[in-house]
Amino acid sequence: MPETYELPKLPYALNALEPSISSQIMDLHYNRHHQTYITNLNASLTAHADALSTSNLPKQLDLQPAIKFNAGGHITHTLFWESLAPPSPTTNDPSTAAPELHTAITHRWRGDFAAFKSAFEAGALAIQGSGWMWLLKDAATSGLELATSKDQDLPVGTAGGGKMIVFGVDMWEHAYYLQYFNNKKEYLAKIWDVVNWKTAERRFKAKGAEGVFGSLAGLASSSGRL
Repeated sequence: MPETYELPKLPYALNALEPSISSQIMDLHYNRHHQTYITNLNASLTAHADALSTSNLPKQLDLQPAIKFNAGGHITHTLFWESLAPPSPTTNDPSTAAPELHTAITHRWRGDFAAFKSAFEAGALAIQGSGWMWLLKDAATSGLELATSKDQDLPVGTAGGGKMIVFGVDMWEHAYYLQYFNNKKEYLAKIWDVVNWKTAERRFKAKGAEGVFGSLAGLASSSGRL
């Protein structure tokens, strides 16, 4: 039997991110959207295992897009929940909660943390359709860079370990529309108030994929090859 996945427990209540993210959005986003990715992933993995057992190559190939999409949805959303925290100076102030990352950001953006935020928001607003905005670290150089990914794809290079995810923001409409309607700029402005910079610091200092993906490192690696 293939491994099955479950909805990860949130480290905060559904209303804990208000006013940046409403409890209504959190309920729909976490309990319905994320759960749907997991349900569909488990069903696709079971069907794929059956196809393997019967050497049904066409069926195996047919299932790969569903596995990639739903595995990506599970991984990206798990990372997203971990990247957020209720408003608190101990987690939401990057200069104290993430001193090494804060130094790297200000160095990369020439001493201006606000310039980094502006560049991140500009990249997110330029996404056409659904996708994600990411801050990444190059594993070889430790340099920081911004990247986007389409739909539920992981950013290029992260599944293989060449790039390390520091944090990302969901730019699918279901992440903001009920609260912000089509005002993505306001959503992005408010998301900074609930970024968990302690988690971002831990990922920035991580040496391998498990330091970012945790127990989902194997799933990230395998889905990245599809």
